[in-house]
Amino acid sequence: MSGFVEKPEPFQVPGLTHLHTGKVRELYQNEAGDLVMVASDRISAYDWVLPTEIPDKGRVLTQLSLWWFDQLADLIPNHVLGTDLPPGAPADWAGRTLICKSLQMVPVECVARGYLTGSGLVEYNASRTVCGLALPEGLVDGSELPAPIFTPATKAAVGEHDENVSYEEVARQVGADTAAQLRQATLAVYGRARDIARDRGIILADTKFEFGFDGETLIAADEVLTPDSSRFWPAETWQPGRAQPSYDKQFVRDWLTGPESGWDRKSEQPPPALPQQVVDATRAKYIEAYERLTGLNWG
Repeated sequence: MSGFVEKPEPFQVPGLTHLHTGKVRELYQNEAGDLVMVASDRISAYDWVLPTEIPDKGRVLTQLSLWWFDQLADLIPNHVLGTDLPPGAPADWAGRTLICKSLQMVPVECVARGYLTGSGLVEYNASRTVCGLALPEGLVDGSELPAPIFTPATKAAVGEHDENVSYEEVARQVGADTAAQLRQATLAVYGRARDIARDRGIILADTKFEFGFDGETLIAADEVLTPDSSRFWPAETWQPGRAQPSYDKQFVRDWLTGPESGWDRKSEQPPPALPQQVVDATRAKYIEAYERLTGLNWG
């Protein structure tokens, strides 16, 4: 069992209908039929949404996604219509709210990997494949792949694992034409983002996207290229053969699985609250990623 340690009550705003509480985002619909997506400061680890929030995390995710959408605009359109607060919304929604086009979402997590780690490493060690794609011998944790690969996954409910699937399975589920569009868009966007990040001293090891259709047009949705959806590694410390330092929630994972937390990941007990030093270190890591990628100061 996993999920929310304590599921929040969504804020009710006149004129907005609450649709869904995700791990990080609250999703509403306005009277025009557009989606209103609000990124919270919640953080998840090991399929649990933790009871402790990370200040500014929601704003970092939102502002970084907006910056990336601008960098990618010539490759793929996105779902953002605006960032103005809906009437009656609380002031603290500022900077973490997006008004978005409602799309016909494709139920596939579109993952691009340029480096071997995580669930890809586990599969590679067992079979020398990732999502059924054969890879050469001799790769280790953190190895750069000969070329980026598209390794899709099926979307899971909160508290459940996304499941890696083959490209052929995606084609069976959504059709060959759509599967081909997803792969082409995922790898094109990954390639652009990898090069931008590399120029800033950051390795984009892997990332996941969500897409939807507006009529016949494929649109990038949700968040893009944030520390929640991507593995960012400092280029100066990259060393294949070990786990890499990363711009994400690694401080949280390390504390939860260390002796200080007293938490048994294999039990059904929810994880405990995070100590202040872990919160501060995690917040600093998210802000560092934002500043290093965008070249902007976090104000």
